[in-house]
Amino acid sequence: MKTLSLKLNDTIFGETEKILSDTKQSRNGYINEAIKFYNRVQKRRILEKMLITESKLVKKDSLEVLKEFEEVDYAN
Repeated sequence: MKTLSLKLNDTIFGETEKILSDTKQSRNGYINEAIKFYNRVQKRRILEKMLITESKLVKKDSLEVLKEFEEVDYAN
């Protein structure tokens, strides 16, 4: 485990402390869970950007292949 020093906005700290007292959860566990969740969100955003970029790269080639398939005479 790594030890961190963390500065929180007073409002965020107050909200967090209220939630912690209501849920009886440790501050450390709560922050770890929050960061784990946020990491998953960020990974999805990164993947989405990557897929959009790669999709744009192959779009022209994909359209050309589709056009070639449309021109194939399947009657023979």
